[in-house]
Amino acid sequence: MHVTGGCHCGSVTYEAELDTRRVVICHCTDCQKLTGSPFRVTAVVQDGDLKLTGNEPKMYRRVADSGRVRQQYFCPECGSQLFVNGEGEASKVWGIRWGSIDQRMDVKPLRQVWCRSAPAWLAEIAELPVHERD
Repeated sequence: MHVTGGCHCGSVTYEAELDTRRVVICHCTDCQKLTGSPFRVTAVVQDGDLKLTGNEPKMYRRVADSGRVRQQYFCPECGSQLFVNGEGEASKVWGIRWGSIDQRMDVKPLRQVWCRSAPAWLAEIAELPVHERD
């Protein structure tokens, strides 16, 4: 699936070819801290399937609890989280942050990881009152 996307302010933009079967929800504590949310959704692509079309993102390097290096890419202007990859061979696999994808409503996660870090109340959100707008 061909997608376009970018940060909140429009400075960093991209296009990519997604395999919609490679979309995952991550509940790890790093994703929770980086998003300020209980999870993050990421579409995984190979290096050649992602093309930057706007300004360059800034990168933050972190060693995860697993010991793997995770390079987090974000907009230097607005701070929007955009991509993640690793070092060495892992630098050839990119994660695109779901919220940055223009066609995100057509991109559905098919699995979840690090579920031991998910809050217990997450399973109950379908029962909360729903409002179309605030």
